[in-house]
Amino acid sequence: MKHTLLTSIALLGCSIFATAADVRLQPLKDLNGYFPFNPPSSLSEWDVRKEYVRRQILVAEGLWPMPTKTPLNAVVHGKIDREGYTIEKVYFESAPGFFVTGNLYRPKNPKGKVPGVMFAHGHWQDARLSLADPAKVRQDIAAGGERFEKGGQSMFQSLCVQLARMGCVVWQWDMLSDSDSVQFSRDVVHKFAKQRPEMNTVENWGLYSPQAEAHAQSIMGLQTLNAVRGLDFLLSLPEVDPERTAITGASGGGTQTMLLAAIDDRIKLSFPCVMVSTAMQGGCTCENASLLRVNTGNVEFAGLFAPKPQGMNNANDWTKEMATKGFPDLQKLYATFGKKDNVFLQRGEHFPHNYNAVTRSAFYTFLNKHFKLGFESPVIEQDYEPLPPEQLTVWDKDHPSPKAGDPEFERGLLKWLAEDAEKQLRASDLEVTKKGIEVVIGRTYDEAGEVTWDLSDKQDHGDYLEMSGTLANTTHAEELNVSWLYPKQWNGRAVVWLDDSGKAAIQNEEIMKLVRSGVTVLGVDLLFQGGGPVKETRVVENPREFAGYTFGYNHALFAQRVHDVLSVVSFLRKSKVGSHTNPSHVSVAGWGSTGPVVAAAGALGGEAIDRVAVDTHGFRFGKVLDYRDPMFLPGGAKYLDLPGMIALNATHALWVAGEGEKPETFGAKFAELTPYVGDEAGKQAAAVEWLLK
Repeated sequence: MKHTLLTSIALLGCSIFATAADVRLQPLKDLNGYFPFNPPSSLSEWDVRKEYVRRQILVAEGLWPMPTKTPLNAVVHGKIDREGYTIEKVYFESAPGFFVTGNLYRPKNPKGKVPGVMFAHGHWQDARLSLADPAKVRQDIAAGGERFEKGGQSMFQSLCVQLARMGCVVWQWDMLSDSDSVQFSRDVVHKFAKQRPEMNTVENWGLYSPQAEAHAQSIMGLQTLNAVRGLDFLLSLPEVDPERTAITGASGGGTQTMLLAAIDDRIKLSFPCVMVSTAMQGGCTCENASLLRVNTGNVEFAGLFAPKPQGMNNANDWTKEMATKGFPDLQKLYATFGKKDNVFLQRGEHFPHNYNAVTRSAFYTFLNKHFKLGFESPVIEQDYEPLPPEQLTVWDKDHPSPKAGDPEFERGLLKWLAEDAEKQLRASDLEVTKKGIEVVIGRTYDEAGEVTWDLSDKQDHGDYLEMSGTLANTTHAEELNVSWLYPKQWNGRAVVWLDDSGKAAIQNEEIMKLVRSGVTVLGVDLLFQGGGPVKETRVVENPREFAGYTFGYNHALFAQRVHDVLSVVSFLRKSKVGSHTNPSHVSVAGWGSTGPVVAAAGALGGEAIDRVAVDTHGFRFGKVLDYRDPMFLPGGAKYLDLPGMIALNATHALWVAGEGEKPETFGAKFAELTPYVGDEAGKQAAAVEWLLK
C-alpha cells in the first residue's frame, strides 16, 4: 500500500499532525533511494562531519562503546602445503563462545614483515567452501570475466592464492551462516521475514526483536564485530606489517570492507567492490541496521577512509552509474587532501555483479602500487589447483563444530553484549553516553536550525494575549502548530508545556497560574499530535518485519518529536518576534508519553534550557515490544535507557516524577534535582509551583 497523506492519517489515527509543508510527511526513504555525497568545502568542515558519521556507524552497529575484547583463543590447525604458500584452518572467539571461522593463507619463507589482507565475501552461499559449476566457469571465460577453467571455479581461493604468492598473509573468514559459521542459521541471517514471539521478550530476547533494536544489536553489527576481531587476529601474527594492512570484498563483502575501513584506523588500504553507490545500499537484513544510513549512505562511508588509498569497481548493477554519480565526489574529497590519485574506480559496466578476474587484477595492481610489492604492472593472476571443501573446512573430529542455529546461544550472546555495554557505560563518564544518545536522537540543540514564526490568529483576553500560528524550521523543512499565551506584564520567562494533546495542553487552570505570574506559555503540536493518538508508526513498503529497513534510513517518531522540542527552544532563544526580546529563562515541561520526549530533549538542550519538569511514568525503552510503537527508539535502551537521558539533564534544574524518591543519575551533579513522590492528582500543580520558584 502506498503511504499517501490520506493513508498516513488513517494508519496513525490522527485528524491533524503537522502542516503540509513539513518534509516529514513525505514518503519514507528506503534502501532503494538516492544517496548522494556532498564533498566538504574544507578539511576542518570534513573533520566534524567525519567524526559524526563514524560515530553513527559505531552506534548503529552496537559498537559504541566497542564490546570488551575478550581473549580470541585462536586455534590454527591443519596446515596444507602448496606451491609457494600454505593454507591453515582457523577459528577464534570474537566474543565468549562466538566463533569466527576461516582460512589463513601465508607465503612460504616471508622476508621480514609482509602485508596482511582481509577478504570479506558477500552473498555467495558457503563462499569459502564453494566451487563453481564447470559450465558456468566456461561461460565466464568466454565473457572475459575469468581466465582459467581450474582457478575460475573459486574467486575466493583465487584471490587468496594470488595474494599469498605475492607475499601477503591473507585472512578469509566466513560471514554468518556461511561455510563453517553455523551458530546462526541462514533463515535468521539472510531470510528473516517475521517477528518471532518467543524472541520478543523484555529479557533474553533474540535478534530483530524491538529489544535487540533498542540495544543496537543486529546481524550487521555482529558481522562488523567479527571483522574488527579478525583484524585483531591478523595483526597478532608476527610476520604481518601493521603499516600495510588491507581489506577487500564484494557485494555484502564490499559493505563490510567500507565499514571496517571507516571505523578502524588500522586498515591502510581499502578496496570495496560492487557496493559503493548512490543507488541501492544493500538489500539484505545482514547489510542494514537501524540508525545506520539516516542522512548518509555508502559513498560517504567510503569517503571516511580518505585520504588513504582506496579502490572500487562498478558493474551492470546498482553501481553502474558510479563513474558519474558518487565517484567524482570522492575524487573531490581526496583532492581536498591533495591526494586525488589515491582513489580509483575500475570501470566494468559490461560485467554483471562480480569480483571476477578483471576486478581482482585491478586490486592486485592497486595493492602492488601502494604497498610497493615490486611486481610488474598490471599484475595478472596465475592459475592454480583449487581445493575441495572437505580440505578447507575448519571443523573435524578433533575440532568439533559448535551447535548449529541454537536459539539459546543467540539469546546468550545478546545478553552478554547488553550487559557488557551497560557495565562499560556505568564505569565511564557520561560523555560516552551523551555521544551515543546524540546519534540515537539524531540532532542536538546546536543543530536545531533556524526557526521562524508565522502568526495566524491573535485574541486579547485583557491581561494576556492568546496567539496561534506556525513555527517553521527552515533549516530542516519542518513545521509545528503552536498556541501561545503571552501576559502583557511579561517577566521574561517562558515555559513550553507539552503533553499528548499537543497545543491544547495549555488550556487548563494550572497553566493560568503561570500566565498570571507573568510567564509566557507555549503549547505545541509535536509531529503527529493535534488529533487522535498515534496507534502505530509508518514503515517502508517491505513485507519483511525488520525495523532496520525503515529506521536505518528514517528517524523514529520519538526522535522526531525530540527534534520538535529543540526547534521550539531554538526559536525562543534565537528568533525575534516583532520588537519583543528573547526570554531570559526557558523551561520545558512534559506529561504523558511526551514526558520521556522532553527528558531526551533536555539531555541534548544543554544550557539553552534552564529548567525541565517531566513525568516519566517509569517508562523504559527496554520494555517496548513493538517496533511500530510510537515510543520505539532504536538504540534507546543501549545508553542506560531513560535514566541515562535523565542524568544528562544535569546541566539544568530538573523536577521529575515517575522515578521514585531517588532517580538513578549515574553520578551526575545536578544544578537542582527535585523528585516528586506526591499523589497523582497533584503532579502538575507541584510542577507549576516549582517552575515559579
